[in-house]
Amino acid sequence: MAYDDVLADRVRAELEGRVQFAEKAMFGGLAFLVNTHMACGVMGEDLMVRVGKQAHDEAIASGAREMTKTGRPMRGLVVVPGPTLDDGTLAAWLEQAVRFAESEPPKAPKRPKPPNR
Repeated sequence: MAYDDVLADRVRAELEGRVQFAEKAMFGGLAFLVNTHMACGVMGEDLMVRVGKQAHDEAIASGAREMTKTGRPMRGLVVVPGPTLDDGTLAAWLEQAVRFAESEPPKAPKRPKPPNR
């Protein structure tokens, strides 16, 4: 699945200078990782936001929809429709995503795989 380059650039611009992040292809789109955790991503023209399980219902009530993978809901991840993302709304969703990612302990580095023989 392709993702909206313009939205990805807006996310980058909002995150730059505020927090260190990495980008990674994930869920058929582009994910932004903060503190070694996925904080948000761009899927098609929409923004995927990791809000955590406790904030899930509030996020749905705020206009997001439930993220599903293979037909199963992924509680704690929501999708915000791209057309609703003016600058202030985008900033607010990204603030929530960054706050949640920073609240998690960093993941331990993965051990390198042994060479194939």
